Amino acid sequence: MQYSIEGGSLPALIISLDPGEKLISEVGGRTWSRGDVITETTSNGGAGKALGRMLTGESLFMSTYTAQGPSEVAFTSSFPGRIIPRELGPGQSVIAQKSAFLCASYGVDLSVHMNKKVGTGLVGGEGFLMQKITGPGLAFFEIDGYCKEYDLQPGERIVCDTGVVALMDETVTMEVQTVKGLKNKLLGGEGLFDTVLIGPGKVYLQTMTISKLAGLLIPFLPLNK
Repeated sequence: MQYSIEGGSLPALIISLDPGEKLISEVGGRTWSRGDVITETTSNGGAGKALGRMLTGESLFMSTYTAQGPSEVAFTSSFPGRIIPRELGPGQSVIAQKSAFLCASYGVDLSVHMNKKVGTGLVGGEGFLMQKITGPGLAFFEIDGYCKEYDLQPGERIVCDTGVVALMDETVTMEVQTVKGLKNKLLGGEGLFDTVLIGPGKVYLQTMTISKLAGLLIPFLPLNK
C-alpha cells in the first residue's frame, strides 16, 4: 500500500492499493475511488463496538474498501488543516478526539477510550469519550489548522487550551486544572480550565478547531430581526 498527501491546507489522502488490499473508514468517508473497488458496510467488531463508536459521535457502522485490481481510494479533510499518518505496531494504541480518525489499513481496531478522570471529560473540551485506535497497521488522522507535535519525556507537562488536543499516545495522561486566581478567571480571557498533558509520549496539538472558528465568526453574523 502506497499513499500520498496532496493539496496543502485542504489536503487529500490518495492511497494506492494492490489487488486484495483493504481499507476501513467511517461510513461515507471515501471521497473518490479509481479502479475496481468493492465497498462494504459492516459493524467492524460487532454491536458492542458499533455502539461505542456511536457514543463518541461517530457513525454506527464502518466502510471496508477492497481492491479487486490496482486501485486508488481518496479521502479528504473536512476542515482546513493537515492529515497525519501513524504506523502502529501490534497492540500499540493512540487516543484521538472525536472525528479525528480518517481511515486505516484493514486490521486496525477502533474502540472507545474513557478518560480516567470524569472531570477531564466534563470540562476538558476533548470529551469524556474519545477514540482508541490500535494496531497493527497504518492509520490516518485529520488535524484542524496547523499541527504541532511534541515528544514528552516522563513527567513532562504541557498546558493547553481546551479542545486543542487532537491526538496522543496511549501512554500520555490527560488531566484538567482550574485556572488559578479570581482575576485570571474573570479577566484572563483564556477560560476557566486548562488541559494538562503529562508524558511520556507523543502529542499532536491543533491550532484552529471548528468550535473556535465558530466563536470568532459569531460577532460578525447578522442578527434576525
